[in-house]
Amino acid sequence: MIGNWLHLINVLLTVKEYTDSEIIECLRKRESYAVRYLWDRYMPMVRLIVTRMGGTTEDAKDMFQEGLMIMLEKIDSKEFVLTCRFKTYLYCVCENLWKSVLDKRHAAANYFIRRVDTDYESDITEKIDYKAQEEIFREVFESLDPVSRNILTLYWKDVSPREIADKLGYTYGYVRKKKCKAQAELTERVRNHSGFKQIMSSEKVARGVVY
Repeated sequence: MIGNWLHLINVLLTVKEYTDSEIIECLRKRESYAVRYLWDRYMPMVRLIVTRMGGTTEDAKDMFQEGLMIMLEKIDSKEFVLTCRFKTYLYCVCENLWKSVLDKRHAAANYFIRRVDTDYESDITEKIDYKAQEEIFREVFESLDPVSRNILTLYWKDVSPREIADKLGYTYGYVRKKKCKAQAELTERVRNHSGFKQIMSSEKVARGVVY
């Protein structure tokens, strides 16, 4: 964390400043140096935002790139009016994107946890420690191969298989097959995780006590 802050300070001291108007005008013209400037100037803070919320550097890069794409779309609109600092707007967009990803992962974690334990009564299932389960889900998810993680992450963000294929450079059929395989593998790894087995064992004991 200290290293990140030192890098951020160094960037602030060495990168040439551009006004918000100059940034917007350069982006509209698709000037490549403008994107480089934004990366050097604002990526360190986006990384801090994402990593403080449980993400990785790779997650931060994805959020920055997606955030920048959103900004470009808005800037291209004739109705676009910047009502705050450009950096504030970009940070908010990236933070909201990452929160959306976390919400999707949270929902997916609950879905898969429930799916691998369908034999339990609903009232018992509600008593499971979901925080522990989410940690297990995150650990298992990170153990998947990069392609599986990328496809599932986009899928949970409601990106269609066709769009995922175009975005990642794969065929539509490959994405559909890989998504199903990744979901099955994720479910199986969660089911076989020692921590999950311990939770299920505790629930069986609790069920015996209750009944």
